[in-house]
Amino acid sequence: MNAWLVFALGSAFFAALTAILGKIGVHDINSNLATFIRTIVILVMTAGILSLRHEWRPPESLSRFSLLMLVLSGVATGLSWLCYWRAMQLGPASRVAPIDKLSVVLVIVFSLAFLGETLTWKAAAGGLLITAGAVLLAL
Repeated sequence: MNAWLVFALGSAFFAALTAILGKIGVHDINSNLATFIRTIVILVMTAGILSLRHEWRPPESLSRFSLLMLVLSGVATGLSWLCYWRAMQLGPASRVAPIDKLSVVLVIVFSLAFLGETLTWKAAAGGLLITAGAVLLAL
């Protein structure tokens, strides 16, 4: 099995756990505070992994463009999380999560527009099925 597939499946598994555990966690805590707490945990975990693997690098050795893209990605991640956890606090997980997964369809569109990837029939069909599934589950 390809390494990327193992990590992608791990991502899906842990994202599902995140939704369920987080939905329980935001029951009686403000969603913004809950996002802050989760972010601190992620920061500590990631710093630990970087330390254990000796992967720290001085900031001046990093590409300015890469740093800019990562900062913008971080802003997008933060906004995504704030929206997602507020939606989880207000709605049922079984309806919020499928709408959130429309991000897959948006990634297909954005990868065509910004990364120059080509649209295959599989990606188009999969995107349409994800959209149909999200709409069906959200109704």
